[in-house]
Amino acid sequence: MSENQQGTLQQLLTEELSRYGAVYVPVKSSLLRRLVVRNVRCEKLHPNPEDEFCKSSVGPSFEIIRKYTNQFRTAGNARISSSMVYHEDDDALIIERIRPDGYIILNGYHRWAAGRFAGLDKLPVKIVNLTHQEDIEASLRRSDNTRRVTLDLDEVVFREHNDNTAEKPLRFPASIQFKEPLRLGVPALFRFLKRNGYDVWVYTSRYASMDYLQHYFRAYHTYVTGIVTGMSRKNSGKSEKLLRGRYQQTIHIDRDTVTVVGSTTKDYQEFHLSGTPASWSQEIMDIVGALKQHE
Repeated sequence: MSENQQGTLQQLLTEELSRYGAVYVPVKSSLLRRLVVRNVRCEKLHPNPEDEFCKSSVGPSFEIIRKYTNQFRTAGNARISSSMVYHEDDDALIIERIRPDGYIILNGYHRWAAGRFAGLDKLPVKIVNLTHQEDIEASLRRSDNTRRVTLDLDEVVFREHNDNTAEKPLRFPASIQFKEPLRLGVPALFRFLKRNGYDVWVYTSRYASMDYLQHYFRAYHTYVTGIVTGMSRKNSGKSEKLLRGRYQQTIHIDRDTVTVVGSTTKDYQEFHLSGTPASWSQEIMDIVGALKQHE
């Protein structure tokens, strides 16, 4: 990109951040909106001031923007369209609806910038509802438990394939909506934890809709206390601080280990699992049961 184009982008970012940086408020999008809205006008898409793309110390990669700009222009010219819209679903921007206007970009900043330079009217999008502070506070109000269990959704709860390490696939029509295989034994484990006074929290760094995941677990006749999306368990900032202040004990379940930490005493215990998929859930229940007996 030329120096003039780089300057134009920096000016655009400055204008966007001064207009929306300190005043935007996330708004939940209905299921209908998330299903129907597949393209959004470029001027309705706003960069997230908290992303590295907008920080002068990191900033955008102009080489990536140039690549996407050429790609978009080629696609637009091939369609000989006066109203240029790029329709590749694999390149959809992940966005969240905001007030006072439009959508905040969660993923796809370079494509957004390239779309502006290529003169596109619209870009393909996927609208999601992320977890926010008020969602976590609402989940905490629904429970009086002082102990929690945490699991990473992508690394532990979900499986890559529907095989002997996963629960049986859901029946139609739920199988059409929910395609992620669930680790074998998770429903039984979560029900056991709930009966024994543990809140279950799952975390994902993916930009997934919180309500989609809630319905996913309900389809498996199981329940989770809270779902934290768009961030990892370790870098969830204020949200994690709020949760640590609530719970006296945290049990983190991984694929091969169970770690128990006392919030005030900082007592630390680690238990190793055999790694056998068929016994994974039962081994964890045995560990939790033994912990309760020694309280």
